[in-house]
Amino acid sequence: DVQLVESGGGLVQPGGSLRLSCAASTYTYNNYCMGWFRQAPGKEREGIARISHLDYTFYADSVRGRFTLSQDNNKRTLYLQMNSLKPEDTAMYYCAFRTRYCSPNSNDYRYWGQGTQVTVS
Repeated sequence: DVQLVESGGGLVQPGGSLRLSCAASTYTYNNYCMGWFRQAPGKEREGIARISHLDYTFYADSVRGRFTLSQDNNKRTLYLQMNSLKPEDTAMYYCAFRTRYCSPNSNDYRYWGQGTQVTVS
């Protein structure tokens, strides 16, 4: 199993920045994908950014150019730098891990963190 722990959420004014972190427990998968999803009240969970084991990245249109993924050297921690935040970015943000190629479908991810709240107001 892979344990994921998110941190870094909070309250920020429009135009501000936050950096989310997702710390993963030790894993030995050679083929995997890590990503960030978010879910606002009354809305479906949305995949916003993900990175494969080959460092291919994907960003949703809603965040491209404002959000950036990065990892630490041993790829155990995934970061999401969020700039130019908007009120519509308000949501619970979840880190997810999949032991296969990246997928936009949240149902394809087996491992999830507990979530961290981001509020832009």
